[in-house]
Amino acid sequence: MEDRLQMYNTLTRNIERFVPNEPGKVAMYTCGPTVYHFAHIGNLRSYIQEDVLEKTLRYLGYDVKRVMNITDVGHLSDDGDNGEDKMVKGAQREHKTVMEIAKFYTDAFFEDCRKLNIKTPDVVEPATGCIPEFIHMIEVLLEKGYAYQAGENVYFDTSKLKEYYVLTNHSEDSLLEGVRDDVDVDPNKKNKNDFVLWFTKSKFEDQALKWDSPWGVGYPGWHIECSCISMKHLGEYMDIHCGGVDNIFPHHTNEIAQSESYLGHKWCNYWFHVNHLNDRNGKMSKSKGATLTVSVVEENGYNPLVYRMFCLQSHYRKPLEFSYEVMDQVKAAYEKLRRRLSGLAETVSACKAGEVDTEAFAQFRKQFEDALCNDLNTASALTVLYDVLKADISDATKVALTDSFDEVLSLDLTKPLPETEGSGADDELTSWIEEMIAKRTEAKKAKDFATADAIRAELLERGVAIKDTREGVVWELV
Repeated sequence: MEDRLQMYNTLTRNIERFVPNEPGKVAMYTCGPTVYHFAHIGNLRSYIQEDVLEKTLRYLGYDVKRVMNITDVGHLSDDGDNGEDKMVKGAQREHKTVMEIAKFYTDAFFEDCRKLNIKTPDVVEPATGCIPEFIHMIEVLLEKGYAYQAGENVYFDTSKLKEYYVLTNHSEDSLLEGVRDDVDVDPNKKNKNDFVLWFTKSKFEDQALKWDSPWGVGYPGWHIECSCISMKHLGEYMDIHCGGVDNIFPHHTNEIAQSESYLGHKWCNYWFHVNHLNDRNGKMSKSKGATLTVSVVEENGYNPLVYRMFCLQSHYRKPLEFSYEVMDQVKAAYEKLRRRLSGLAETVSACKAGEVDTEAFAQFRKQFEDALCNDLNTASALTVLYDVLKADISDATKVALTDSFDEVLSLDLTKPLPETEGSGADDELTSWIEEMIAKRTEAKKAKDFATADAIRAELLERGVAIKDTREGVVWELV
C-alpha cells in the first residue's frame, strides 16, 4: 500500500511522510487517563483527535494495534515527583478506597468516550497490572548504570545521556527556569532532571498501594508505566506515541530516556501531540474548581457529538478556545446537517433513490483522504462533506460517501433522528408544512405549476426543503 499520510512529528519538529516499521501495520500508543476524577473536555479533545488519527490510519488501509494505559497508581501532581498523590486525594474526598475510585472513574471515562464516539483501544492496561514489568525494567537500568539508589528510592540518571531534551530542543538552563522553577528540590537527586523510577521512601506515609521490590516495599514513579505497558503489548519498536502537549516534558521526554536506555536502540519514530483546549481564562484543568465535563455539556443542552464536531473544525496542533457562543453555532450547523443527511438516508433506503456513482464516489473519497493525509486536516475533510452535499450526484452516492466519511468523523450523520428530535419542528409548524404540501399537490394536479413552484419557494424560505418521491412528498428542515 502507498504511505500517503503526512503528519507533524514532535521528535523532528517537521511534517513528515508516515512510514511504519512494518509495511501496512501500525503500533500506536496513547497516554491514558489518571482515574481520580472525571475527565474534563480539555482532556477529551486529545482523545478525540487521537481517535481520528487511529480511524484515519484504518481508513487508509493500515492494520492498527492501539494500546492505552490507565494510571491507577498514585500519580503525582508536578514535574519533580512532588506535590500531592491524586489517587489518595480522590479516595479521601469521596470516602472510598483507591481501587474503588479507580474503577468508578475508569468506567466514567469510557462512558464519556462512548458518548463522543471514541473507539476503545485494542488493549487497555491499568498500571497496577504491570508491577513485575516495572521492576524488571528498573533492574536492567540499574545494571546498565542508567539508574541509582539514593534515600531509599531509585532514580534515573539523566547525566548518562548524550541528548536528554530530544522532544523539546531546549537547553537545560532555559527549560529549568522556564518550566520547572517552582519544583521542590529533591536532595537525593544527583542532577536536577533526574526522576524517580521507584519510591520506597516518600512524604506519602499513607500511600495505599505498595508492592514488594528488590529495593523494599514501595510503588512505581509515573513515567515508567507507559514505557513498560507499550513494550508489553507492542514490542521493542513503536510507530506512533500520542498525548497532549503538556506530556511532552517531562513525561514523554523521560519515557524516551528510560526506554531507549533499557532497549539500546531507538524506540518510537513519530510523536503526535494535541494542543490545549482553553477557555477565556486560559488552559482548562481539574485544579481550577468546577470541571467542564461531558455531563455538564449535556446538561447545557448539547449532544456530545456537537463537541466532537467543534473539535474537528479546528486543527489539532492549534490551541482551541471553548465558549458556549461558538458551541451554539456548531450545534445549529450539526443539527441542520443531521436533519438533512438522516432524511436523505431515509429517502434512499425507502425509495432506492438512484445508484451509487462509482466514479464520483472515488473522486470525493480521494479528496477526503487527501485532507486527512495533510496532517489530519479535519476542517478540510468536513468541507469535502459539504461539497458532496452540494454536488450534482445521486442521493444514493451522497449517502454512501457520508457513511464512508463517518468511519473517521464518527458524527452519526446518517443515523435516524431520535424520536424526541423528530423533524425539529413543533406541532404548529408541522401542521402548516403539511397544509402547504397539500396545496402544492392540488396545484400540480391542476397543472398550475407556477403556484406549485411558489409554494416550494415559500417553504424553502421558511427553512423547509421538500422532495418528491415515489412514496409521496418528504420534507426536512434545513
